[in-house]
Amino acid sequence: MGDHVVEVTHPDRVLFPDAGITKGEVVDYYRRVAEVMLPHLRGRPLMLQRFPRGIDASGFYMKDVPDHFPDWVHTAAIPRRERGGTIEQAFLCDQPAALVYLANQGTLTFHVWPTRADRLDTPDLMVFDLDPPDGDVTSLRDAARSLRDVLQELSLVPFLQTSGSKGYHVVVPLDGTTDLDAVRDVARGVAEYVAGHDPDRLTTAQRKSKRGDRIFIDTNRNAYAQTFAAPYAIRARPGAPVATPIDWHELGRAEPTSYTVGNLFRRLGQKHDPWADLHEHATGLDNARGRLAELVEAAAR
Repeated sequence: MGDHVVEVTHPDRVLFPDAGITKGEVVDYYRRVAEVMLPHLRGRPLMLQRFPRGIDASGFYMKDVPDHFPDWVHTAAIPRRERGGTIEQAFLCDQPAALVYLANQGTLTFHVWPTRADRLDTPDLMVFDLDPPDGDVTSLRDAARSLRDVLQELSLVPFLQTSGSKGYHVVVPLDGTTDLDAVRDVARGVAEYVAGHDPDRLTTAQRKSKRGDRIFIDTNRNAYAQTFAAPYAIRARPGAPVATPIDWHELGRAEPTSYTVGNLFRRLGQKHDPWADLHEHATGLDNARGRLAELVEAAAR
């Protein structure tokens, strides 16, 4: 692809037995989706989730680039915050050939940091992961809308994607002027405020044993080296679902696994990427922090 040749190995190996989807089809999916997906990967450290033998076999996560990978698969030197502060070479994906090469290595899911490689401590995304304990999609949609409404009250612009797994991701673009700790604090404050207004259905409890059958508003992605499933990434679940950006008006009909390798291109043929202009809506958090404090104070009266 371009100036690089990627030989697809074992193209007939079945990676999704239930749907009969092969490695060759997965690689071709990433080749075709590269144009719309790469803007969401470019410049961000990645964690790869690889299943070389398919989803019915053991998979593994990979953060550090092996020495034998070609030098045109670009990397970024990332300091670890543990292990004595050693350096790892994180994956970057900024060209179609790299996306295809990594897919050929058995990568199914690309997970992205909410920060960029050149600004590791100042996120340009704030991420909320709505994690339900069961398949109650109605309550899940209500939770997403409640979260959206509060974020808009804070003059922030929330974007939405199906996770391709159990829930939805709500993502707010930031201008990169707020440090990680402050972003995490605001995200946690928003989640606690939203959950506090619907405590029978929503929770921010970290321990599963304390959540019961409530939806967990997870803000843990807003921390150093944390990731979330990239837009248009395949998930390692039956049917080969895809994490898919959607417009808010689509929430009523789009379930977390509605879009798959088999139907995603039909959607893209009819609709532009809802996240294409995401960063045009980026803002800082100073005003949002103040408004959130006012809301919390009013709720306590």
